[in-house]
Amino acid sequence: MKTNSADLPLKASQRTWAAQAAAFALGRWSPLEVFDAYAQRIAALNPVLNAVLDTRFTAAREESASSADRWARGAPLSEIDGAVVLVKANIAVEGLPWHAGIKAYERRIAREDAACVARLKAAGAVIAGTVNMEEAALGAVTDNPWFGRTLNPWGAEGEAFAPGGSSGGSGAAVAAGLCIMALGTDTMGSVRIPAAYCGVSGHKPSRGAIDTGGVTALSTTLDHVGPLTRSARDLSAFLAALSGQPQRPQKGLTGVTIGRWRFEDDLECAPDVMAAFETALARLDAAGARIVDVRPKHYAYGKSRRAGLLISEIEALHVHGAQLQKTPEGFSQSLRDLLGWGARQSAEKIEAAYDLVRAAEQDAADWFEACDLVVAPTALEPAFAFGQPAPAGQADLTAFADMAGVPATAVPMGLTSAGLPVSIQFLAPQGRDGLSVRAATQFEMMAGGPLIPPGY
Repeated sequence: MKTNSADLPLKASQRTWAAQAAAFALGRWSPLEVFDAYAQRIAALNPVLNAVLDTRFTAAREESASSADRWARGAPLSEIDGAVVLVKANIAVEGLPWHAGIKAYERRIAREDAACVARLKAAGAVIAGTVNMEEAALGAVTDNPWFGRTLNPWGAEGEAFAPGGSSGGSGAAVAAGLCIMALGTDTMGSVRIPAAYCGVSGHKPSRGAIDTGGVTALSTTLDHVGPLTRSARDLSAFLAALSGQPQRPQKGLTGVTIGRWRFEDDLECAPDVMAAFETALARLDAAGARIVDVRPKHYAYGKSRRAGLLISEIEALHVHGAQLQKTPEGFSQSLRDLLGWGARQSAEKIEAAYDLVRAAEQDAADWFEACDLVVAPTALEPAFAFGQPAPAGQADLTAFADMAGVPATAVPMGLTSAGLPVSIQFLAPQGRDGLSVRAATQFEMMAGGPLIPPGY
């Protein structure tokens, strides 16, 4: 076993899980050493980033020691044994506050783990703590009125950039090297948008692929739990543990038919994002993929996005209505306004919103009769500075996968001229999560590998 070194925290944080696991198997590092490295980085970096909210370091260190013993005996519980994980604060971790970013639940302590957390623990993963998020998972900035603002590790000198949301703490924590994987939730893009803004990879699974039991719901119709990792390659191992489904390797993209989502006539895209997307398409073509154009017949961008927001507001009120009446002061005025607006809408408008969800399912069915995969930018813009308004169409290209229930994997596709990451997403048919993750992994290899923010 190698001895501790002064630079282990940096070395560990810059490795992928595949590299960490290989080091464990060879006895070069131990899970205990790596956990201690992450704990040091959290102590050093989190006071500025404000990504991590609550920790369970004592229990986690004991679990890391047990993992180290298993690796030393050549008997890890799974391929993610010893992986250090952080969890979004709307996902229950036994013994930690489970508040979903809402002050009214600040003193609620989870009595048991969410189903997804229990799966990770059973596979030997080490849960280090919880991370910040948008209040009630409703938003895409992560400037929480109760638990503070989380900073994006990518940013210009003297300017604080938003990590996106609602899983902004998850994206920032992975990008800054505070964990090897973070769990987030995605209702209209809340895993993939932080992944895009923070330069990491994120997967929104097929509807039902990962159990949402023990997650404080925003929308029972649209919610999904998904992992964020620095490397797309690492997503497969965590997806296998979370879903219980093994992931098959993929040999390449030769002969794969990829639909190029033609959105430019309907949406405005930042020039740097569009240029990177065209370069990504050229790489896919050079890898042997067959590129064809696709357009949705029913999905209506802003109209559909607003329908998803309405569904979220209505269903969130069912979740929080009783607590809202009991302690209205524990909900911000902004959240109260959103929930109140949804409650005032007519039955006809609400039914029309659900109809748009079903229409997205039909679009996906049509697309995947002709294509193996569909690609689009994850977000139409790179991260923006705090103080600037969030782009109105921020979720126009991500909400579709939540409505259609299909898997979507976001992976970096380059940097803007200002040095901010931009992202591409791979969509696959319902139940074919492994296909979208493997395609993203192949693309990551072509694009030069994972990104690391300057200074991290």
